[in-house]
Amino acid sequence: MSTINNDLFYSRLPVNEIPLTDLLTEEHLFFRIPANWYVVITDVRNSTAAIQKGLHETINLVATGSIVAVLNIAYKSNITVPFFFGGDGASFILPPTLLDAVTHALLQHKDNTKAGFDLDLRVGYVPVTDIYEQSHALNISKLKTSELFTIPVLLGDGLTYAEKKIKGPDYMFATSTTVSDDLDLSGMQCRWDRIKPPENFFEIVSLLAIAPDGVKQSEAFKKVMDNIDAIYGGPQRRKPITVDKLKLRATLAKIGLEMKVRMGAFRPFYLLINWIKTSLGFFYFRTKKGKRYLHNLVDLSDTLVIDGRINTVISGTPQQRELLETALTIIEREGQIIYGLYVSKESVMSCYVRNMSDRHIHFVDGAEGGYTKAAGMIKKKLFAN
Repeated sequence: MSTINNDLFYSRLPVNEIPLTDLLTEEHLFFRIPANWYVVITDVRNSTAAIQKGLHETINLVATGSIVAVLNIAYKSNITVPFFFGGDGASFILPPTLLDAVTHALLQHKDNTKAGFDLDLRVGYVPVTDIYEQSHALNISKLKTSELFTIPVLLGDGLTYAEKKIKGPDYMFATSTTVSDDLDLSGMQCRWDRIKPPENFFEIVSLLAIAPDGVKQSEAFKKVMDNIDAIYGGPQRRKPITVDKLKLRATLAKIGLEMKVRMGAFRPFYLLINWIKTSLGFFYFRTKKGKRYLHNLVDLSDTLVIDGRINTVISGTPQQRELLETALTIIEREGQIIYGLYVSKESVMSCYVRNMSDRHIHFVDGAEGGYTKAAGMIKKKLFAN
């Protein structure tokens, strides 16, 4: 593995335009994260219980807020950083120059989340050098998944180690001591209704898969992705988002949720202005620019995350899902993976819109907390063993 040790490490990585299943087998296309960087993790504590209370969209939006806060800071510094959406939280790998600003902003986001929703957002970080000292790995590459979208692909168990450490009983969390205006969640939106599967598809599958200790991740993940490709078709065919199923939800409750996550308080002017903007969106999306935005939105939907695990949201039929479960169960019985999946009838989407032309990202999860429930299935399997 090669190492580039500076703030622009990730920005300068080459973008690979090959299938993911090919990339996973090309070790020379992965680069070791610099040892002086940091892993930063956020997640909503007891998210499963909160989802059972119907707060899955709130939790998704809080997780999205974490990403927006970090990306806005990185953007101002002209630095690109890898990030990973997980449904009830997010993970980042950052250079040391961003750590203080990011930690401060995320702690303010934590305070707002507690005040607005009585949800506890964990915020923690682990130096990459600590991860390496414990013999864990973080190797990263870039993959172009569509005409407009590039994702990080991370192999190694470093994020899993950092997550366990941050969630452990001995981790000392930082606390926010002052109210700050440093939290910038501009661009965060939550305006879309639940999204039905594409035509002729009937369900949404939220899938997580991990490789047990001692198993080579790249080979195990290739087996999983090969089966997904064979059963569901390529990434564009199985995407859960299509233009014809997108519907704006211009309700005060929906915009109010976005407002509370962004600001941690009630702001009537924000509520009114954004309700008007969303209402006008029905007309904008009938224009040439609006139609282009919607097509780009589908391209820029984040439905595949490889962060030392496979996290993906796909659409298909019950028959396809049964074939997938059969194939994954065989791989699991061989000791190559442990998987969890959750089936829903819709997907949900929260967004980061820096501008309406080409700077927007859309985070997708299965309805009813698909990723979180799939993770719960894996936890049960691990506990049983």
